[in-house]
Amino acid sequence: MKITKKLFGKTKNGDKVELFTLSNDNKVRITLMNYGGIVTSVNMPDKNGKVENVICGFEKFEDYTSEKYLADCPYFGALIGRYGNRIAKGIYTIDGKEYHGVINNGKNHLHGGIKGFDKKVWKAETFEKDGKIGVSLSYLSIDGEEGYPGNLYINVSYCLDNNNRFTIKYEAETDKTTIVNFTNHTYFNLSAQKKNILDHELEMPLAKNITESADLIPTGKLTAVKGTAYDFTVKKKIGKDLPSPDGYDTNFVLNHSEGELSLATVLSESESGRYIKVYTTQPGIQIYTGFYIPEFTIDGNKRYGKYTGVAMETQHYPDSPNHPEFPSTLLNPGEKYSQTTQWEIGQITI
Repeated sequence: MKITKKLFGKTKNGDKVELFTLSNDNKVRITLMNYGGIVTSVNMPDKNGKVENVICGFEKFEDYTSEKYLADCPYFGALIGRYGNRIAKGIYTIDGKEYHGVINNGKNHLHGGIKGFDKKVWKAETFEKDGKIGVSLSYLSIDGEEGYPGNLYINVSYCLDNNNRFTIKYEAETDKTTIVNFTNHTYFNLSAQKKNILDHELEMPLAKNITESADLIPTGKLTAVKGTAYDFTVKKKIGKDLPSPDGYDTNFVLNHSEGELSLATVLSESESGRYIKVYTTQPGIQIYTGFYIPEFTIDGNKRYGKYTGVAMETQHYPDSPNHPEFPSTLLNPGEKYSQTTQWEIGQITI
């Protein structure tokens, strides 16, 4: 296994952005940067041994900060926080005090606000231990940032092993009661962009319910998936039963003990033979099939667009601060936030 780093670019403020490459002995190679904790590529073999990038991302730092990208911001590969997903009208109450998050998605607060964790430069350190190589990212989110209370001390580690497991571990502590809901927003396309993701197959054996929503905000009710377009308890193609023309953007409830690392979903693509298994300790997973992914022109070539990637965002439920019946996203002083998500990368061999 090998880990390398290089200068990838500089922000407008002059902060250095580094690109890290994690490579194992099985031709799996993952790149990520300390800007936004963004995973920029996941290179893996297909069933014939051909190695290709299977996520949405760019080869140049400037493309992540272009006017076009920031205007439509699809959060390619990004580390999301403080609060992943939506908070209705940005309003929530902690200990009787009302807080107002920045409104950046219609009437709602989304993915940490205007300048969430996906646009921060993180302190990065590499490590090699216990048969794993990785990068540890740390950041202090100050009291009041994007409307959130408390100074939040965060560490996120990304590591790769020779079993083709890529593990993301999130940890945080606060000096004032706050809300926390981290996720990663990588979009997968196991065909390496040869076709869209509607023929990819998805299986979520633990996802027997979804959080019923109106305009992407939960009503508070859990709805059974059995007999509906949302039933992926048995493997099926993503495009088989689309619930609407713009596909899925849905929080699935994972029926397991919170804190237990369990198999949340299996994404596979038959022509390449590739699959990704996602394990998590989180109580939910947002499946977003990328209808609103913008089309970009990069070096004269058109790239991406609708249905060119599927995001599998492990998380607590959207708008949880306003639903006491949901698993809590409160973090108190003296407590430690800790969640883990793991991708198992593989292919059918022939």
